Amino acid sequence: MFKETDSVRMMGTTIHLMAEGWQAGRIIERMKELLEQYNHRFSANDDGSELAQVNHAAGRESVQVHPELFELIQIGKQHSLPEDSFLNIAIGPLIKLWRIGFDDANVPSNQAIEQVMKRIDVHQVELDATTHTVKLAQPKMELDLGALAKGYIADKIMADIQSFAPRTAFINLGGNLLLSGKAHHHPDNLWRVGIQHPDKPRGQNCMILKLPACSVVTSGIYERRLIAEDGREFHHVFDTNTGRPIATDLASITIISPTSLEGEIWTTRLFGHDKATILQQVEALDRIEAIVIDQQHNIAYTSGIKSRIDAFL
Repeated sequence: MFKETDSVRMMGTTIHLMAEGWQAGRIIERMKELLEQYNHRFSANDDGSELAQVNHAAGRESVQVHPELFELIQIGKQHSLPEDSFLNIAIGPLIKLWRIGFDDANVPSNQAIEQVMKRIDVHQVELDATTHTVKLAQPKMELDLGALAKGYIADKIMADIQSFAPRTAFINLGGNLLLSGKAHHHPDNLWRVGIQHPDKPRGQNCMILKLPACSVVTSGIYERRLIAEDGREFHHVFDTNTGRPIATDLASITIISPTSLEGEIWTTRLFGHDKATILQQVEALDRIEAIVIDQQHNIAYTSGIKSRIDAFL
């Protein structure tokens, strides 16, 4: 039995990979091959990506896309439409206006925000499931699947490598962890997963969970920030009702779910609601749990988490 690990810089983060099995080396190589393939398909920052072709054709024509890209856009639109959802896959123009996380980040004028707000209406994303075509009805509209793509990619990669019969494997896409198999190094065969402390460097946790194979996705306002010349701080999680970073007391939401895409969907849909609303909505979902940490470091969680807590730090 062999164990291999590797890491690659992609999708704006460092991606960590692990596989254990007789074909561990081949599994890692296949993971990296698929990461490259999916990054080219879904990237909003690569002018040569398949998603960029859709954006370039905004206001002009429909674009036929790969079935997987169509599927993710379709799922993204479905979860962007509910009135209480903070997910919006048409958010691209707003992301590019603020540029938070990039060297040229800036605080845009009210007028610039108002102009962009006209181009982030997800109702104007037109889909044809028969031909797998996508059309953005207005010029200068842009899809950005960054809130969902990592989860979708992780699930697809993990499903693909099962043909190599890994004993265990994981993909960690920076705040998005997908686990497969049993943690044989623990007597209970459960994985130990740390929940990031919002105010400490990456890797320093506030609690440890013991979990079976599953997905753990965390979204927080602490990862990317813009500090303006007047000292004001702006995080990167936007409210598409205002065109500005979400006004919230939350520091992070973690979703534990069977698939990574589910984790991405619900961390994004719910970020912006208060703790009580988040926990109430997640309690109503099947096989999904949540941990919510506010900016005063108070931790709240759904009922299924209690039995999964290994330690508070």
